[in-house]
Amino acid sequence: MHIHPLITDSETLAALCTRLAKADFVTVDTEFMRESTFYPELCLIQIADTNEAAAIDPMAKGIDLGPLLSLLVDNEEVLKVFHAGGQDIEIVYNLTGKTPHPLFDTQIAAMALGQGEQIGYSNLVDSWLGIVVDKGARFTDWSRRPLDARQIEYAIGDVTHLSAIFPKMLERLRKTGRGDWLDQEMERLADPSNYANDPEEAWKRVKVAGRKPDVLGRLRALAKWREIEAQGKDLPRGRIVKDETLADMAGHPPRKQADLAKVRGLSASWATNDIGARLMAALDGATPMTSDELPLRDDRKPGLGKDGSLVADLLKLLLKIRSRDIDVASKLLARSDELEALAAGVRTGLPMLEGWRFDQFGRDAVDLVEGRLGFAVKGGKLKMTRTEDAEA
Repeated sequence: MHIHPLITDSETLAALCTRLAKADFVTVDTEFMRESTFYPELCLIQIADTNEAAAIDPMAKGIDLGPLLSLLVDNEEVLKVFHAGGQDIEIVYNLTGKTPHPLFDTQIAAMALGQGEQIGYSNLVDSWLGIVVDKGARFTDWSRRPLDARQIEYAIGDVTHLSAIFPKMLERLRKTGRGDWLDQEMERLADPSNYANDPEEAWKRVKVAGRKPDVLGRLRALAKWREIEAQGKDLPRGRIVKDETLADMAGHPPRKQADLAKVRGLSASWATNDIGARLMAALDGATPMTSDELPLRDDRKPGLGKDGSLVADLLKLLLKIRSRDIDVASKLLARSDELEALAAGVRTGLPMLEGWRFDQFGRDAVDLVEGRLGFAVKGGKLKMTRTEDAEA
């Protein structure tokens, strides 16, 4: 494989993208910093096919990333391969308003092949290629220039290894017949709504005790205000106001701006400055949440109760058995909130009741809840058994 020197000019990048546009797939990774900003600061982009690989410097003066971004979000003929690509996809979304498509995530694929729920990149490379990845540059400051040869070599290795792993992984998925299982997961990962930081939804990030409509209404207004401030200033949310301070103000709101000087976690200057005034305006405009807007109770599903919780525990046991039997990560089959919903009587709208998940797990889960399936110990192993009623 040909490894290019660090690309810092638009002409070289455009030529690379023209060649990569003819590939069946490209592997993609990014290096970024986000400790002091709201949006991740893109510092390096690595990309490869089976013939060549390169690192691109997005911080290079005058470089036009347009051809690269077009390859990622507009070219439907080239599959984009990531490993644990959520944050990489978020960066592309922030730059374009679109997500890479079509895409493939090797961490999710590894779940379908029984390699655990969140296998790390180093372990993936070791298990598929027998190569120990050098982790020395993992915590480097990618925003500093110049980057040395070791840093660039480390970064490019992320995509060259992935370009060797992906065909092997695809072949095993085909042999096991599990390739189709992943289509829905990859489409879900590519859904742009996953990466939009909607201020109206920001309150869901903040933990607050209880479900009082007035408190949650104030929390919604305050979280929206903070999200807008953080995005506008490109600062982390916690640099504006920490979550616990936001929750405290939602529960015990200051009556006037001068009271902000007494709020723990806020600067005394907020009692007279513009940002304090905007905070108070957000509080003044807060309205209590309606019953339809309130979040679900702590048990997450209405009507679950003690018996329902026991049924949910049995479903979790069934999930463990089934994931062991077919050698697939349990998280790929069903999530805990789905099991609780099924135990509470929900029978529609759950991913585990659709497609391949229903065949592999959902059908038996419903049978267990409705009394047609039970547990038995055979040969020292816990197995499932049909009840007499079901057999009849």
